[in-house]
Amino acid sequence: MKNVEIDKNAIIGKNAHFGNFSTIENDVIIGDHAWIGNNVTILSGSRIGNNCQIHSGSVIGGIPQDLKFVNEYTLLEVGDNNVIRENVTINRGTASKGITRIGNFNLIMANAHIGHDCFVGNNCIIGFSVGMAGEVIVDDWVNISGLSAIHQFSRIGGHCMISGLSRIVQDIPPYITVAHEPLRFAGLNIVGLRRRGFSSEKIEEIKSIYKIIFQENKNTRQALDFIERNFKPTFERDEILNFIKFSKRGIVKGIE
Repeated sequence: MKNVEIDKNAIIGKNAHFGNFSTIENDVIIGDHAWIGNNVTILSGSRIGNNCQIHSGSVIGGIPQDLKFVNEYTLLEVGDNNVIRENVTINRGTASKGITRIGNFNLIMANAHIGHDCFVGNNCIIGFSVGMAGEVIVDDWVNISGLSAIHQFSRIGGHCMISGLSRIVQDIPPYITVAHEPLRFAGLNIVGLRRRGFSSEKIEEIKSIYKIIFQENKNTRQALDFIERNFKPTFERDEILNFIKFSKRGIVKGIE
C-alpha cells in the first residue's frame, strides 16, 4: 500500500484492503472486508456496505453533475456485496431526493456512470459504459447491456433485459426484454425468469398479460381494463398494472 490517503474521520471496517494512490475523504463510512483498488477516490458523503469491491480509477460519491446543485449536503449509499469495476463514476444526490442509492449484490461494469439521485435495486448488472442520467430507478434483477444510455427520470422494472446500445427514453415494465431502435418490447425475459425460479405457469401468465398490452389492437387504458377484468389478482399481474398506471414517461411500444 503506497501513498494512500485516508482521512482521520473516515470510518473503516475490519479487514479492508486499499490499493496504491487511493483517497478516502472525511465523511465516508466503509464496511467490513472492503477491497479498494489503485487510484480509487471515495468522496465525502459516501456510505459503502460490507464485502464490496471497488476497482481502479473509480470515483465514488462525486458532486452531482446538475446545474441546480448548490453544494447541499447529500449522500451516496452503496449496499453490501457489490462489485464496482474500473473507472466507474457514481454521484451523490441533490436536494431533489438527497441520496443516490445502490442496493446489494450488483455488478457495475467498467466505465459506467450512475447519476445523482438514482435508485438501483439488488442483483442488477449494469454493463460496460452504461450512462445513467439523474433520478433513474432500476428495480431488482435488471440486466442493462453495454453502451446503453438512460434518460433522466426513467424507470426500469424488475427482471428486465436491455439489449446493448439501447436508447432508453421511456419506462420499461417488469419481466420483459427490450431491443431495436427505437427501443421496443421484444418478448419476455424468459431465460432470466427461469433462472430466478419462475414456474412455467407463472411465465405463461405474464406472457398472456403482455400479449394483451403489446400485441392486440387495444390502447393502454383498454388493455389494463381488460386485464383487470379477466385475470385473477396475483403479485405479478398487479405489479405490471401498477407500473404502467403510474408511469410518468409512458412505456415502450410493442412490436410493429
